[in-house]
Amino acid sequence: MRRIAWKLGALLIGAALLAGLGGIAKADTIKLAHSTWVGYGPLYIARDKGIFKAHGVDVDLIKIEKPTDRFPAMIAGQIDMIASTVDTALLYMKTPDQFQYVVAIDDSNGGDGIVATKDIKTMADLKGKKVAFSKGSVSQFYLDVLLTKAGLEESDLTAIDMGPGDAGVAFVAGKVDAAVTWEPHLTKGKQSPQGHLLTDSSQTPGLITDVLIANKDWVAKHPKEVKAIVDSWNEAVAYYFAHPDESIAIMAKGVGGFLEDPKDFKETLSGIKFYGASENKVFFGTKDKPGPLTQTVKQAIDIWTAHGKMQVKTTPEQLIDYSFVTG
Repeated sequence: MRRIAWKLGALLIGAALLAGLGGIAKADTIKLAHSTWVGYGPLYIARDKGIFKAHGVDVDLIKIEKPTDRFPAMIAGQIDMIASTVDTALLYMKTPDQFQYVVAIDDSNGGDGIVATKDIKTMADLKGKKVAFSKGSVSQFYLDVLLTKAGLEESDLTAIDMGPGDAGVAFVAGKVDAAVTWEPHLTKGKQSPQGHLLTDSSQTPGLITDVLIANKDWVAKHPKEVKAIVDSWNEAVAYYFAHPDESIAIMAKGVGGFLEDPKDFKETLSGIKFYGASENKVFFGTKDKPGPLTQTVKQAIDIWTAHGKMQVKTTPEQLIDYSFVTG
């Protein structure tokens, strides 16, 4: 699927830092960073249709492809919010409650998955096989959750560290037995002579989810602004469903990159599900009755802790802020 378009990163990071971090924006402008991904499209509906301004906030949307650039910038106060996957944020935390998840924005619904040779019929069949995936990414998190359910560990595989796109290409070329990747590489892999779709994220709803994230201290100082952004997001999602063709044109232009063609954007949309107001209330739940997000965060903590990636110990309760979704 996602979210780290490596070839674009080097080109976009300089422009993003100059435009978004260099003082051009007004002092009261909220700087929100994201990578090139279809799930972030409604942010551009909120901007271009004046939804942000109607809610009293001025938002500067900044494309920064690599999380290794985005998160340090937010920690340093150079940007205010980040759109990213639940699991990725955990890798950059230095204190247990440093970040807050304030709203869910999209869920992979078939956009991520595993392609494998036809003799591999179950996750258990991956034992001893060459499996390509991007270590330290949502692909590794996704794979490890599925391996755990199958009673396997990464050590049971021959792990090949590759970006999702390269992993898909390597599978089609017959260099690996399976690949964790996203569209369009899932389709290419399952259509290859030797390949089929072993599983995809439509079977694990809520597992690969993007959220808006901010530093806890910033959230505490800007509750009205955070609420306005959450409400704007929900309104933009509702606008998309009411005006899909217009919205896809807006989102494709805004997100740009490999998704700049509305046709490509629309095709990629089929692999995700947007979270609006009602979906967020269910996904977040409440402090007293937590929703599925709590389990997603717990799984991510467990996976990254097992791999020695976590810098601190934390819990879902320290990271999830329910007030903007349910309040």
